[in-house]
Amino acid sequence: MGAKHKMQVMTSDDNIKIVAPVDAVTTSEVSGDQFGDQDDQSDAEQVASLAAQTEAEVRAAAKAKKARGRSAKYQAVRAQLDKTTKYDFFAAVELVKKLSYTRFPGTITANLVVKEAGMSAAVTLPHSTGKTLRIAIVDDEVMQKIADGKIDFDILLATPQYMPKLAKFAPVLGPKGLMPNPKNGTLTPNPEAQQKKLAAGTTTVKTEKKAPLVHVQIGKTSMETKELVENLAALLKAFNTKLVRVSIAATMCPGVKVNFEVT
Repeated sequence: MGAKHKMQVMTSDDNIKIVAPVDAVTTSEVSGDQFGDQDDQSDAEQVASLAAQTEAEVRAAAKAKKARGRSAKYQAVRAQLDKTTKYDFFAAVELVKKLSYTRFPGTITANLVVKEAGMSAAVTLPHSTGKTLRIAIVDDEVMQKIADGKIDFDILLATPQYMPKLAKFAPVLGPKGLMPNPKNGTLTPNPEAQQKKLAAGTTTVKTEKKAPLVHVQIGKTSMETKELVENLAALLKAFNTKLVRVSIAATMCPGVKVNFEVT
């Protein structure tokens, strides 16, 4: 027999508060401090009121937050643009050059929405975009640079004979989009000829991996409007009937919609 312990029962005028297990707490037992004490609403209505944010409200909040992050110059430029209007090639390029406010020649990028992801097209821009491509052809020296982590090229060309040796570098080159591939012309039996072709402005343009989006630099704001228009026309012609929407924008400037059905 265990020892008996005397227990003293204390009484007071204070209310005794019984705490229910967490699992037993229902919506109706949640404190009024969380939902607000409103005699004319049921608990269910109070809960529903907290979830009353519509998709439009969420988008409006995100838009307002984004607007607050924009500079005064950007917002002033944005106010001059009618986002509902689609401009012909010449007018679109002229407007982008006018809206550009950077102290340096801004890069003009064409942004395309096409019908499906995974599309690609060979594009030859008639005028230099102002960007110099660094093109390398695989040899033992180039492979040693890759092994040392010195990737100083934008495009890597290779012959089929070198592919077994390059396979070990796939984890490095693959994520950067530099692994030679016959689909984009970088795996070829004649890399020297392909190098000249690429240096002249011919390149393979493809969509993002998981989205039907294409982004291509067509030149600088310092270029002649006629040259930029011809570059834009060459790009859009490559995708022909696959286009859904097109816009162009300069560095740090809002996009201008392009009426690609008017040539």
